[in-house]
Amino acid sequence: MSECTRITRRGFLKRAAGAAAAGAAFPAIIPASALGANGATAPGNRIVMASIGVGGQGRHDMRALMSLPDVQMIAVCDVDANHRAEARRMVEEYYAGRADRATFSGCAEYNDFREVLARDDIDALMLAPPDHWHAVMSVAAAKAGKDIYCEKPLANSIPEGRAVVDAVRRYRRVFQTGSHERSRDNARFACELVRNGRIGKLHTIRVNMPVDNHGPIENQPPMPIPQGFDYDLWLGPAPYEPYTEKRCHFWFRYILDYSGGEMTDRGAHIIDLGQLGNNTDHTGPISVEGEGWFPPDGLFNTAMKYKFQFEYANGVRMIGESKAPRGIRFEGDAGWVFIHIHGGDLEAEPASLLREVIGPNEIRLGRSRGHHVDFIENVKTRGECKAPVEAGHRTATMCHMANIAMRLGRKLRWDPENEQFINDDEANRMMIPSMRTPWTL
Repeated sequence: MSECTRITRRGFLKRAAGAAAAGAAFPAIIPASALGANGATAPGNRIVMASIGVGGQGRHDMRALMSLPDVQMIAVCDVDANHRAEARRMVEEYYAGRADRATFSGCAEYNDFREVLARDDIDALMLAPPDHWHAVMSVAAAKAGKDIYCEKPLANSIPEGRAVVDAVRRYRRVFQTGSHERSRDNARFACELVRNGRIGKLHTIRVNMPVDNHGPIENQPPMPIPQGFDYDLWLGPAPYEPYTEKRCHFWFRYILDYSGGEMTDRGAHIIDLGQLGNNTDHTGPISVEGEGWFPPDGLFNTAMKYKFQFEYANGVRMIGESKAPRGIRFEGDAGWVFIHIHGGDLEAEPASLLREVIGPNEIRLGRSRGHHVDFIENVKTRGECKAPVEAGHRTATMCHMANIAMRLGRKLRWDPENEQFINDDEANRMMIPSMRTPWTL
């Protein structure tokens, strides 16, 4: 396993001076990039990062972050040896190419995330494990003094999400939820139209979330655990179940022990935009109801078809269905605007809405140079990211509320301040995560 030592600009110069004093051979010409000249970022000014959970989405996030000139990715971690070997190869090939070298060996490889957290030379983490790991890892990372980019949904239950918020605030960490749709210019412009009254008084938010054709599937028999896959650590805080291929990796999202299906997958993007447009990032609805079709048997048990409705204290309703096109529509008494998810194209009625200009004294939501760039910029300035921890938690809470309401098949009243269902012990019990020993928050 190769390790990478963090060398600051001060340390680099100190080593150079020491070597010269001792008569050691040292290059007469120091590359300008080593000192931060010629537009390069000096080593001491770089954010040193590690990536934990480097499957498909994790590798995407890792690539986006390490491509930034002020980031140095020095470690990768995954319970699947194939995933982490591929991620390490990507890191080392990238830095070799950037330095115009044949090889580069500055990336460590880990199976257990706790070893990464123990390193004091790491400033920030990218977390993209399965959803049931988000809270445990985020809380541990905050305690370890790391800033955090964590994939959505923020957590796999409502109490876990609140624990993440509390830890991030207590340890004063920068946190970016991976809800990247809210960093798109068009999405932010559409929400500015809504919040500045361009569609009149907002009364309805319509959410379209078609479910991709991934199930249901029949139960699979227990299978041998693949070599190089630490299945027990993959399960972590989740209840023990025998290994089977479609329990893990991409497919975990359709099993309630690990995720919440489409509701917490793309729902964490689309509902999140509803929260931004409704100016409710800091709170949530006061009721939820819905109905869904959950496969009665088989391995997958999340809702494959659904309808749901939230009501806010300001009278706005959010109505969602498993239908196309994927996106969100804000409706007011003077028009509407629709944001297409994955691409961010806008539609509006009247069409002239899309030519509106938001004035300097109106509500302006700012723009992002990219979701990953925004995270790194705020790690440096200690500012608040475009998808801060509280907003991520409130969005994830709504996803979990909808799943609980659909499973119970009745309307539920919600107290967004105390984060409890009102006079419904059964619904409140369904919020509480069950963690396998020895895992706790």
